[in-house]
Formats: sequence, C-alpha cells, structure tokens
Amino acid sequence: MHISAMSGNEIFCLAQKGFSPGEIVVGNSVVSLGLAGGLGAMGRTFAGGEISQITSLISEGRHAAISRMEEEARRDGAIGVTGVSTRLGRLAGFTEFLSTGTGVHAGQQNFFSTAASGVGLYCQLDCGYQPVRFSMGNIAYALGLGRGVVGSLRTLGRGEVREYSSMYNEIRETALRRLQDEAGRYGANAVVDTKIEMLPYGPGTLELLMTGTASHHPSLGQPSGPQDVVTSELSGEELWNLAKIGYMPHQIVMATSVYSLGVAAGIGATFKGMQRGELPEVTRLIYEARENCLELVRNEAQKIGAERVMSTRLQIREITQGLVEIVAIGTAVRRAPPEMAPQSENLIPQALIPDVVTRSAEVNTLGAVTNPMGVARGATNQTAGCLISFIMVFLILLCGVGAALIPALSNR
Repeated sequence: MHISAMSGNEIFCLAQKGFSPGEIVVGNSVVSLGLAGGLGAMGRTFAGGEISQITSLISEGRHAAISRMEEEARRDGAIGVTGVSTRLGRLAGFTEFLSTGTGVHAGQQNFFSTAASGVGLYCQLDCGYQPVRFSMGNIAYALGLGRGVVGSLRTLGRGEVREYSSMYNEIRETALRRLQDEAGRYGANAVVDTKIEMLPYGPGTLELLMTGTASHHPSLGQPSGPQDVVTSELSGEELWNLAKIGYMPHQIVMATSVYSLGVAAGIGATFKGMQRGELPEVTRLIYEARENCLELVRNEAQKIGAERVMSTRLQIREITQGLVEIVAIGTAVRRAPPEMAPQSENLIPQALIPDVVTRSAEVNTLGAVTNPMGVARGATNQTAGCLISFIMVFLILLCGVGAALIPALSNR
C-alpha cells in the first residue's frame, strides 16, 4: 500500500501518460557553517555582497537532501519523483534542509525528479518537455553596512534608491545563471515551472532561491552555453496553452525598482493629506517607479530577442513611509516551430481543475518574492545591532583588563 500526496486530479492526469502514484519520499541534511566559516561570513555580512561561504553551504545542504530523497524513491521502485519541494529550517541551532516529493511508477524509463505537480507534469509531457532532474540556483547576499547607510541617505532625496534596486537586480541575474548552468550540466535545454523565493538566512543575510525542473525538448536542440537554456515561470497549463497558440518560453525576466518620496515632498504630502483629494507627489512617485520597473523588463526582453512578456506580475509595496518597492516578474516568449505543438487537441478537464493546496502554495511563494526589502532592511538593522553589541562587549572587556592591570602596575 502506498501513501501518496497526490490529489485525484494529479493521479488521473498522470495515468494518461502511463504513471501511477508511489510513496511520499523524504530526504534531509543538517549542516553547520563552523567557527571559521561563521567568522568569515560575519565579516562579509558587514562588507556587503555575496557571502560565498553561506551560498555553498546552502547549495550543498539542499543537494544532499534532494539526493537522499531520490535514493529513497529508487529503493521503493519508483522511476521518478514529482512535486519536489525544498525547505530550510532550524534544528538545535543548526540548519536543516528538507526535501519532499511523491514517487511515481511506470515502465522502463530513465529516473527523473521534477518540481511539477502531477497535473503540471502531464501538461509538460504533452508539450514534449521530458523531465530530467529538479534543479536550483541560489545566492546568499548581504546588503552590507556601507550600502545600507548610503541607501538610507539617498532616501532623503526624491527618486530611485539605486543602492537597493541594483542589489536585487544583481542577485537575480546570478541566481538565474546558476539555475541555467546546473540544468545544462544535467543535459537539459530548458527549465520549466520555476519558482522564485527570497528567504532570510541569519542577521543581515538573504537567500534568493530559484528552483525548477531541468527538462529536455527535442525541438530546442543543444544549447551552446548556460545562457541558451530556456527558462520559464509559467505553470504547466500556461505552458500548454502557449504552445497551442504557437509560442514557446524564452527566459524569465524580473526587475526591481525602489523609489523614495524624499523628505521635502514627504512633508508636503503630509500636510496635503490633512485635506480631502489626490496627493500628486505620491501619485507621480508610484507611477514613475512602476514605469521604470516595466521599462527594465521590456529592455531585458528586447535584448534577448523575445517578442513579448507573458504572465507578468507587478507588485507595489511600501517598505517604510515614503519608500516604495516595485517588483515585476514575467516570462519572455517567442514564436515556436510547428513541431512544438502539444500532442493533444485539447486539455482534459482534470488538468484545468485547480487544487486548493497547490494554489495556496503559489500565493505564499509570490508573497515571499515580492516583499524582500522589508526583510533586507530589518536584517541590516540586526547586523548593525550585532556590530554595536560586539563593540560594547569589546570595550567592557578592555576596561576589565585595564582595571586588573592598574593594581599590578602600582605595586611595581
């Protein structure tokens, strides 16, 4: 008897492709950064930029957990794992990485793992995307005290706070490149059902994590380099519909703009807020920030030769009073050759019925993506607090040593 996490819709859809559900499978890994690594990471947190010690630690921990999950599925006789997810938690002061999924059974086939649900996998298979392996790209990054101080000063004036905007645009490019590189090493030419998360990792540190399914489509050919690996954030149903109208995904595009209202304009808006009516300063600020963010996405899509950007999500959040953040995420697409049309004439109804649990998970993921600045600023404040505490402890110890040495010197 198998205990499966699949819904009835997933089981039905996969049965159309010759798969049956297997056991829930789990893999984990508990890691420690170590004393030397911790000190090095702390220094890099103050300086700002990528914290390579933490990036590699997280990557190694996640991959170890995924490998153990896959091995458990093989022992159960499964030929693949669907619905793979990876989570990070704390256990006895250490970091635990947990990977879960559901094994699937079928005839002779190369073993695979995929982030897609049963419904998503059905849609991808019908479009010709053969799953290879669950893949990821990540980067651990710190705003740094210097960048944080400069950014705080920039908020006094009106306009874009580039210190914050550039941080998220830089790490996005790095994480995406690493996702493509890993998929290429697995022999894939596409990464589908990609999910993007911004996660806190200790004081002053964030992790940008991109996970998806490294897949192979016979019509895409062999990529000349990681930059040619197709990436898509579209759901399986969206991917199928896109192929049906003659388009294919090209690459995920994402941009962040952080804008400040400025002290002078903020004071003026405060006084006007006492009266009924529009606040033109705030209206213009948000409009400019949105337009700047969309222009960044448009320029990136044009640069890679895409025809349009689809499923674009635009989120606007107030970080603090007078400071707003705009995030735009979408998938750039282009025309597809005729041979990339789906196998089926129409999607079966079971592939269109939403599963409540799946949709809730997508909403939670989007929330994690589009609200990184509040976490970043809070983490930066924590880092500054740690530095102040360290200095205070050092001064107290220095005073204690001095007090102990004075009597000894007096006796001489």
